[in-house]
This record gives sequence, structure tokens and C-alpha cells, in this order.
Amino acid sequence: MNITFGVDSFIWTENFSEKDLWIIKKAEEIGFDAIDFAIAHPETFPTDQVIAELQKTHLIPVTTTTLDAKRNFLSEDASIRQNGIDSMKQLVDINKKLGSKILGGVNYAGWGYLTGKPRTDLEWKHSVDCMREICDYALEVYPELDICVECVNRFETHFLNIAEDAVKYCKDVGTTNIKVHLDCFHMIREEKSFSGAVKTCGKEYLGYVHVNENDRGIPGTGLVPFKEFFTALKEIGYDRPCTIESFDPSFEELNGNCAIWRSFAPTGEALAIEGLKNLKEIAKNI
Repeated sequence: MNITFGVDSFIWTENFSEKDLWIIKKAEEIGFDAIDFAIAHPETFPTDQVIAELQKTHLIPVTTTTLDAKRNFLSEDASIRQNGIDSMKQLVDINKKLGSKILGGVNYAGWGYLTGKPRTDLEWKHSVDCMREICDYALEVYPELDICVECVNRFETHFLNIAEDAVKYCKDVGTTNIKVHLDCFHMIREEKSFSGAVKTCGKEYLGYVHVNENDRGIPGTGLVPFKEFFTALKEIGYDRPCTIESFDPSFEELNGNCAIWRSFAPTGEALAIEGLKNLKEIAKNI
């Protein structure tokens, strides 16, 4: 199976800035076909400089984001929800400039926002309404872009944990450019079946994939059934990037939500290189 493998900028840096532009060429040099720019703060992302560096490579650009407490679609405060809408529209504009066709991540709620209760119908309505406005905007200005909602584990959100709920969310938003983002790290905690989750999404709704190990360590060295996962992706005709994402314990903003307390490889880059080697070996036999 020929897979387009990507690497997340989180492998090297927590908040991508001008000092990190060298990462783009490095991603291609170590064998990746795509690069996922994690953009938590679109107002500071060096878009023009990134475009210039991308033009020196053959990399496919992808983006992900996480909303926060000040940009939370689940908030009862309409101004906070509006902040999230404005931020996401800014990200749509950035994706258009980059030529990225995927905007994934926890882009439907404040990441790490937990109420201590199951999601409510009102939270669902607020988020769906906000996302529909963003998707409508994207269809107007950049119809090539898919906005992909990432199911994450119960310790990071109470809102979307499994593929089934994410597909329902997409259907309720009701636009053609809303898809599901699956991540193996979260799937192994929440799904009953890797292949079942992929088939629940199907070709129609599966828009993006992160191929992370169960401990966020080197892919292919843990419990994630990558052979089963890749086989299911092949069966539905998924042809977009499969991206490796991990974090360093030195990160400050991310580690509270991600609970990264130890290193999984000598460096993030070493993790990505070894993980890519392992995943290519698995995929070639499918």
C-alpha cells in the first residue's frame, strides 16, 4: 500500500514561528511527503515565510489547530464562541494561502475544556452552528479545503470521542466540506475497533489521519494495530496523508493537556525517523 506519510511540526516545536522555518526542509530530507503545521495561534503564524520555504520542497501542506477557553464553541458566552469563529476563519485564509486542503484538530470546542458531565444538547447546537458558519465561509473563499474534526480521548474533551459521534456531527453541520479526523492515540482509548471506526467514517467522511502510537512513542513499537488500520484505510480508498505527531516534555502550553511527562526517543526527530521506517514496513505488506 502506497501511503503519503506526513510529520507534524510538534515533533520539533510547540509554537511554530520564524525561527522554525528550517523544519520544512528537514521534513522532506528525512523522508516525509507532507508536513502538518500545528497552528494554535494563527495571529502569529509566519504564513508568507512558510510559503517561501514550501516552494523549495515537494511537501504537501496540512494544518491542524486547537481552540482554547477564550475561543470555545461550547461556551454559553456568545462573544467567546465568536472569538472561535473569527480564529477559524483566519485559519481558513491561511490554508488558502498555503494551498493546504485539510484543517484538522480540536477545532470544534476548547481543547481540554471539561464540564465534568456528558455533553449537552445546547453545547451540540452551539458547536454545530459555529462550525456551519465556518464551513459556509470556507466554501465561499476556498472550496478545496476540508475542515476535519478530531475525535480525542475523554480526558481532553467530553464532546467528540469516537468516530460515530464525529460522523453525526458532520451530518448535523450538513456541508460538503466537513470531515472526520482520526488519531490512533485517541482511538485505542475510545474505539471498539480500528477498522470499525474507519468504516464508520467511510470514504465520504474520513478526511485526515494521525498515525500515533498508544503512548505517543515511536509508531510501530506499541499496541496500535497498524496493519488492521492500514488495511481498513485501503478498503475505503483513503488517499490523504497519514501523519506522525508527538510532543516533547519540554513543551509548556501543550503538556498539561497531553500529559507528556517523559521522552519517548532521544529527540522528536529520531522518533519520527524510526516511526516512518516502521510504518512503511507495515504498509508495504498490505
